Amino acid sequence: MVSFGGHKTNLISWTLFGVLSLMVYCEFLIYYVVLFQCSWPELNSALEDKKITVSNKDEEPVRAMFIADTHLLGTRRGHWFDKLRREWQMHRAFQSAVTLHKPDIVFVLGDVFDEGLWSSETEFNNYVARFRTLFSVPDNTELHVVVGNHDIGFHYGISPYLQERFATAMDAPSVQILSRRGVHFVLVNSMAMEGDGCFLCRPAQIHLQQISTRLKCTKGTAKCKKIQKLSQYSKPILLQHFPMFRESDINCSGPDQAPEDEKKQKFRERWECLSRESSDLLMEMLEPRLITTGHTHHGCHRIYPDGTHEWTVPSFSWRNKNNPSFLLGVFTANNYAVGKCYMPAESTVIYLYLLGGACITLGLTVGSNPRRWKRVKNS
Repeated sequence: MVSFGGHKTNLISWTLFGVLSLMVYCEFLIYYVVLFQCSWPELNSALEDKKITVSNKDEEPVRAMFIADTHLLGTRRGHWFDKLRREWQMHRAFQSAVTLHKPDIVFVLGDVFDEGLWSSETEFNNYVARFRTLFSVPDNTELHVVVGNHDIGFHYGISPYLQERFATAMDAPSVQILSRRGVHFVLVNSMAMEGDGCFLCRPAQIHLQQISTRLKCTKGTAKCKKIQKLSQYSKPILLQHFPMFRESDINCSGPDQAPEDEKKQKFRERWECLSRESSDLLMEMLEPRLITTGHTHHGCHRIYPDGTHEWTVPSFSWRNKNNPSFLLGVFTANNYAVGKCYMPAESTVIYLYLLGGACITLGLTVGSNPRRWKRVKNS
């Protein structure tokens, strides 16, 4: 009896150890294993813009991480377990990526919240607190947010209150320029690009014009007058929620592309993408070298005739994408390189749980009656 009791206790211990090991790997270690395989892209000196003179060539490049469409669930949509699961996944993936890659700056390209525009003041404050906890960064890493339509609504549904609430809480004005080591990031509210002179659009357009003038003044193609000159000219990186105008995702490819049926669907201007007029205006005013966008929940990479690259970043949430990804970018004043990092596919985690569960069950079955299985083996 003592021997049987000891065997039973040992069997239970090994079973619990197996279950715990499986959960630790699938819920914690897998993010490090997968993201460790991703690395910062390397700058190619042959791609340097020779027209730009760099004042401080010994300055370290800016390392930036780009994610999009986190869609933190609120009180109205989604089951409580769905919310818990998705937030844990995003938290672990984000913290693992920041720990491994140590970016200088992180950008979230809109739709931070899923129900931001419907949230009460209390709900919104809870939203912000959850975001700050889930996506916390070290003191030496900056985090900046671009507003999305789920945060404050589409253009005609936005009120001054919703706009101001998000801008204040997340430090995200409709238009701003962030300059780091001669690299200029211009963050734009896509819903302010309607061009109808509304309370949101008119100030955004004025601010964009001021940024455009500062860039041209620094470049030497416009008079500075009272405009403050930037310390170093470089072509800016444009960040916004909506993609630039395109008819559809039909020409997009890659592991994180949209499903074939979705790729064929035509985009509606001002809904799935910016209008053609607003896209042309941004290209003319800013002359960006790189554009990063979100909104569609799927990946896409476009190259414009002038050599400008646009990367549409998929949703960071497994609720919207089986295989989420994010961008890592290395920037100097006259050069840059961008690479994509893929996170664990949810289907892979499910298969691991099924396989691990089957192995644990088999071990438990065999271990519970070893004499029987020994007879079966010998027969």
